[in-house]
Amino acid sequence: MGHTRRKDTGAEAIDENLRRVYQDMLEEKVPDRFLDLIAQLRAQDEGGEPTGGDSK
Repeated sequence: MGHTRRKDTGAEAIDENLRRVYQDMLEEKVPDRFLDLIAQLRAQDEGGEPTGGDSK
């Protein structure tokens, strides 16, 4: 029973497409809304008041 580690072309295509999708995600810019939320959380952790946005 000879088992090879060689992938078939279907699996290779899937691997390549997954790599491409994840690489695109890594290169995406973080939305300004998320950056504002992070800044607000950091300000709260430092004991300051959150800047910008709606505070409730």
